[in-house]
This record gives sequence, structure tokens and C-alpha cells, in this order.
Amino acid sequence: MVTSRLEPEVELVLEQIDKGQNFLLSGGAGSGKTYSLVQVIKEIIKLNPITQIACMTYTNAAVKEIVERVNHKNLHVSTIHDFLWAMVSPFQKELKDCLIELINDPESSIPNPDTERDEPYANIFEDGISYKEHLKISRGEISHDEVLLLSNCMYAKHKLLCDILKDKFKFIFVDEYQDTSPFVIDILLNQIRKSPKKNIVGFFGDSMQAIYDPGIGDLFKYIESGMIKEVQKSQNRRNPQSVIDLANKLRTDTIGQEPSSDINAPNMIDGVVKQGSTKFLYSIKGDLNKIRSNIHFDKWDFSDNRNTKELNLTHNLIASKAGFEKLMDIYDKDPIIGLKTDIVKRIKKDGIVIKEDMTFEEVIEAVPIRNRKQELKIDLIKSVSWQLELYNQIKDKPFNHVRKIYLNKDSLIDDKKDDVDSDNKKGSKRDNLIKHLFKIQDIIFLYESRCYNEFIKKTDYRVTSTRDKKEIKKIIDHLKGLGNCSIKEVIDYADTKGLCKKDDRYTEFIKSNQYLSFRVDQVKFSCFQKLYSYLEGSTPFSTQHKVKGTEYSNVFVILDNGNWNNYNFARLFGEGSGAKSVLIRTQKIFYVCCTRAKDNLIVYYDNPSQQVIESARVLFGKDNVHSCD
Repeated sequence: MVTSRLEPEVELVLEQIDKGQNFLLSGGAGSGKTYSLVQVIKEIIKLNPITQIACMTYTNAAVKEIVERVNHKNLHVSTIHDFLWAMVSPFQKELKDCLIELINDPESSIPNPDTERDEPYANIFEDGISYKEHLKISRGEISHDEVLLLSNCMYAKHKLLCDILKDKFKFIFVDEYQDTSPFVIDILLNQIRKSPKKNIVGFFGDSMQAIYDPGIGDLFKYIESGMIKEVQKSQNRRNPQSVIDLANKLRTDTIGQEPSSDINAPNMIDGVVKQGSTKFLYSIKGDLNKIRSNIHFDKWDFSDNRNTKELNLTHNLIASKAGFEKLMDIYDKDPIIGLKTDIVKRIKKDGIVIKEDMTFEEVIEAVPIRNRKQELKIDLIKSVSWQLELYNQIKDKPFNHVRKIYLNKDSLIDDKKDDVDSDNKKGSKRDNLIKHLFKIQDIIFLYESRCYNEFIKKTDYRVTSTRDKKEIKKIIDHLKGLGNCSIKEVIDYADTKGLCKKDDRYTEFIKSNQYLSFRVDQVKFSCFQKLYSYLEGSTPFSTQHKVKGTEYSNVFVILDNGNWNNYNFARLFGEGSGAKSVLIRTQKIFYVCCTRAKDNLIVYYDNPSQQVIESARVLFGKDNVHSCD
């Protein structure tokens, strides 16, 4: 099976396939693991043209990339969730049995839809089990996480499923394995062993880039047991030498990288690897606007979001910089809903009985205050005018209604694009108010971009004459000047003019979410427009998790954990103590961020201790550590 034109690591993988051995191809960032995956698939198709191959990966964008590189009728590429659902969904009776079993399992994360049901689930799933973007167990509608749990249960209980899987696919490959759920790994390496039929499972990825919970992280125990054979890939095709040197210091495993031997690799110029630049900046004053304009950023263009990115840990840290902080505060920091959440927790913990007709305010007065923090929260709400206004909106509402109000930042910021040319993912958690606002701004954008065919499809305005075209221009021009008006005014204007009518989904959402709509309605439309630009990939800002799998010429990494206790950048530089899991998680996200850079990397730390500065000098080199004050 070995040919000289193949990468040496691919040749080693093919040798394992010849032996009927499951394998893992692991390699650091920029090593071209997807390129190797494509080579392996092409070689298998060449030698086994009728063999069915399944390839699973983490995102729809990755699915598209692999399909574009290998277009063959016997290759089936999909996300992990879609693959598993396609395999188990035809077996509805068994699915129902497994779902009921998981509902009744106290260790399972699947919620019980009705704890007071006398006859257990008699007709609860009479319409079958379906896979949706949301979870509604009472209707048999499951979401992403439940697909994994259910599939694992199905393969554990039914050997026939294992036979079917092995019969259908002689090769099953998993890209970005480190982010794959342990439930999926259990199916592929443990459960299907119940079938005596033969197939080969191959994994591609990097344990150092395991930044999503609850992914498997690594396959060390399977390697040690001999269940899979690891092939390591050491070449780096993306990063300049300075970033490769830094990345090798950051890794905590046995993988070390070196520049590619391919003179045509992206990080090579005239057969020599690019040197690039890697710097660590710090400041006591912490003025990022001034820091971005200093000499270290010479020739960086932050308006060029395709080539230059600023990476922050959270959306909250970005919100104030990108201009949508007011909307973020509503969805993620609402003080009244925060108080409601505290009250609900206290009721559950103390077993307090609440009468059906009690108002929100009556419940607050009835629930004993157990700590000073909760008392201060109530005092603040009643003493700050804008918070008191919000409180007055719902204090007289039935508590049974108020307790159902949930605000989730994913409803606001889900489905961010990497750049303007990226595709939206399948499905979105954005709520119908935000989706309606997106439709309005999409209409404005399409018109200004002269994408008139797409504009006509999107707008509710019927264009039948030249007069209509002139009227649309007037409406759009007026809309463009409404940035300082409230969101409600813009929605009403677009509806009145017929440009974007309030549809049933919007109307029903507003009816069911009056408190949220009251808050959002008052925000300036320009704030939403800033959010739109950010989510559509038109700004230089991105979260550090979002850039995994991407690359940019210039990368600016901000080391600020934003009060997120899962990360601690000070520990990364040897300061402080805490859980080892926090350090490992921080090391991995930092490694991912640094290895995005194709040319220049700058890391910024605000107000560091001397310990942090000294550690940075060891990592980056003394001449590459600079104060910006």
C-alpha cells in the first residue's frame, strides 16, 4: 500500500491499516493533520474503490472542507452527531426504551419531563424520538448532548447495531478526536468490539488542543493498552520558527515540532522557514488603545480582520471593545433574573413551599435571607434607579411566571462567524427577537452591497415598479440614520414600511418573553449593529476558543481570564496555586492561541508581577519581553 509520494506518517498509518490495527495520528498545531487524513482516505479509495468510509468531525465547516478535498460516492462525511443519529434513528422502539431508561437513571443528565406521572411514560413518546436544536423531552425531542447519550446506550444494549455499523463501514475516521465525547469513543473502541466483524477505526488530532469540555482530551489509556497504535507527526507547515520554538516549550507531552521539509509549505520562503516575530508585552496602565498603536504593532492593520485577530477569553471581555456591552449585560448579567435564580436555589435547598398565587415580591419577602451577599443584592436593586425600574416591571407578576424567565448569552451571541466569508453553522441558539433584528440588518447589508436578488428574497417589501425601487431606497436611507433610536423604534419602522414584517415567531416570542423584550427594546439600534458586525466576522475580535482550526498573519493574545475561574493565566507563568485541571486547561488554550500565528504573535499581560515577567523572559526570550509604559 505504500507509495513514495505519500507523507512518511501516512505511510506508517497505512502500515497499521494493513495489520488491521486501529490507529491515532497525532500532531501539533499546523502539522497538516487534515492533509494527512485526506491522503489516507484517497489511498484507501484507490486501493479499495467499493469500500464505504465514514469520516466524522467536529463542525460543519470541517465537513465542508473534507468533502471539497475528497469528493467520492463511497465517502460519507458528517458531524459526529449527524452520523450517530443516522445510525440509530431508524430503531425507534429501541430508542424509546433507552430514553426512558436514561430518564429514570439518577446518574443521567437527561431531565425527567414529569416527576408526578402515575403511569410511567405510557404515551409520552407516541410520535417517536426526533433530533432538534432544542431539548423538549415531553415531546420526544432531543438535542445534541442527548444524541450522544442515547447512541451510547443503544450500542451498549444492542449487538445488532454494532454488526450493522461494522458491515456498513469498514473504515471509520474521527477528525479532531480530542474534542469528541467519551461516549462516542466508548462506542468506537469498546462497544463495537462485541461484534466479531472486522473494521478499522482511525483518529486524527492533538491532545494539546483539547479545549472543549467534555471532550475525551486524549487516548493515552487506549494507546497503553495496545488497542490503538499512535503515529506522531512532527512537521509544522503553518508557523514561523519563533512560534514553533515557543509552542515546543508550551507542550506538555512528547510531541516536538520542526519546520516542514516541504519547500512549498506555507511557512517556507525560498526553501527556508520564516523567522516571524514573537513578543510578550505588559503594562501597568493597561490602555489597550494606546498599546495597539505603539511600535510593536507597526504594519499591523486591525481593520483587516482576515489577517489580524485580537483574541480574548470571553465574549464579555470583547463586548465593551466591540460596542455591544449593553446587550451582553441584559443576556448575561441581569440583576433581577440573578436575584430570581438565587431565590429559586434557596427554595429548592430549604424545601420552602410557595403558594400558587404568590407574586415575585411576596416570595422574596417570604424566603429567609441566609447571607449578606443576597441582602446586598436586594438593597442594591432597590437603591439604583434603573434596577428598581426593572424590578417594578415584574415584582407583581406571579412567581410561577417569573421563575420561568431564563436569560442565556447563547441566545444572543451563538453562531459567530470566523470571518465574513464563513458559513453559518447548522441551527442556531439565537432567540427569535435577535433573529428578527438580524433579518433587518441583513436586509440593510444586502441592499448596501447591491446584492439585489438576495435582498428581494429577504425583504417582505414587494417590488413591482420603479416607484417601489425609489421608495425602498428612501426607507433604507432612513433606516441607516436610526442608529441612535431604540431597537423597538427600528423594528416598528421596518414593520410599518413593510420592509421586515413582524412574523408569528417574533410576535409569539415577544408575548412569551415580555421582560426580555422590555429590556432589549430600549437599547439603541447601533448597539445591535455592533453585535451584528462582531458575529458576522467583520471585526478583529474573537474568543480564544473560537479560533481553533484557523490561522492569521498577525495574532494579538490578551491574557485576562475575565473572572472565569476555569482559567488562570498567572499560574501559566508560575504564580499562585490551585487545581491542576485549571492549569492544564489554561496551558491548552494558550497553546492554541499562540499557534494561530502565521507571521507575528504578540501576547499581552496587564499589570504582571515580577514572577510573571521573569517567566515570560524564559518562554519568549529576554529581548522579546517589553513594557508598554
